[in-house]
Amino acid sequence: MQQGDVVTDSRGTAVPRILLTDTTRWATPARIAIDLTKAGCAVSAVCPTEGHPLLATGVVKHMFPYSGLRPLKSLEHAINATQPQIIVPSDDRGVNHLHELHAYARNLGASGDKLAGLIEYSLGAPESYPIVSARCELLTIAREEGVRIPDTKHLKSADDLESWQAAGHPLPWVLKGDGTFGGKGVKIADTPALARKYFAEISSMFGAVRAIKRAMVNRDPFWLRPWLQNHQPAIIVQSHIKGRPANCAFVCWRGEVLAGIAVEVVASEGTTGPAEIVRVVDNPEMSLAAERLARRLNLSGFFGLDFMIEHASGATYMIEMNPRCTPLTHLQLGKGRDMIEALAAQLSGRPVQATTPITLNELIAYFPQSNQCKSEFLRSSFQDIPHGEPALVEDLLRPWPGRSFLYQVLAKVTGFAAALRARKSPQAGLPPT
Repeated sequence: MQQGDVVTDSRGTAVPRILLTDTTRWATPARIAIDLTKAGCAVSAVCPTEGHPLLATGVVKHMFPYSGLRPLKSLEHAINATQPQIIVPSDDRGVNHLHELHAYARNLGASGDKLAGLIEYSLGAPESYPIVSARCELLTIAREEGVRIPDTKHLKSADDLESWQAAGHPLPWVLKGDGTFGGKGVKIADTPALARKYFAEISSMFGAVRAIKRAMVNRDPFWLRPWLQNHQPAIIVQSHIKGRPANCAFVCWRGEVLAGIAVEVVASEGTTGPAEIVRVVDNPEMSLAAERLARRLNLSGFFGLDFMIEHASGATYMIEMNPRCTPLTHLQLGKGRDMIEALAAQLSGRPVQATTPITLNELIAYFPQSNQCKSEFLRSSFQDIPHGEPALVEDLLRPWPGRSFLYQVLAKVTGFAAALRARKSPQAGLPPT
């Protein structure tokens, strides 16, 4: 396992070996695998081997199962089998698993040096690992680097909300839990009582009920390990920025940003859910934040930053980091905005090649996220559908949880209960106001 070494094809062209990791069955890894392959890379993957979109691409050289209960063993086996030049995590749990595997390898002494070195080569300086996974500490670093952030406080208990309120922070408040993703651990509280309720909900996110439900109904066994380890997520409270969400994605190497894209969110799945339609923008504050954090934390690989742009002032506030691929990562939008080509060139030791942007439309609708989107902007957006991959398109239109019989039954029961509550509501039958 030699970092920096590459194999060559019959023409003598360097072929970087990349290992993708994913626990979620999101679309992003499949899109990245396709484009990395087109850029001359050999891609393998460790992921759930049933129902994963990567299975529908045909571009993955080797596929390895990713155990929810023994994730480090799964990663180590895939690494030993493929000898990758770099590991690319596609979700937050996979990032944390690599951090754990690095600590394990370091404890082995000399026998673990190659494994630890590979992870450092892939993600950057190990000193940054605890920071990128902890919202509060990361935002403290960002503020030190001159990046504008909302007022933020780490909550040791729900009682800490009293001192937060006494300090004069106006409602609503935003509560977030570490180790959560996809908007699931983000709550906006309009009252102190609701904030306490949300604190309790986030605290129990990795409890028995949710873990077993996720494993049985959603067929996602990765919730079991945190429950068995009695994982308690760190929780923060933030001032709410009244504005529009925005984000950026970048690829960097040893602290230097190689390429990136910034967008504002036009439509999303709920208030805190994933983006469905975005508008490509040129936001110097977002780019500067990425450059400063990449340098300060000496990062390598892909990462994303989330922001809120305040309505009243237009000021850009960074609210969190995603130390992994995001839905923007695979988009190839020309010079300085092609992260796939930038990484392939870096790994191959060749100059970055000019690529044709996939679209000049500043509005981009993510697929399959936008499939159910009702936004007026959908018709005028570039539809980011992988037209050359019909099997992948079909797979992405059938989300994995919905294929479960238990999930379908629960959805029907939940929908029936909601309809019954609506009929019993005192407001039922009143004309709309």
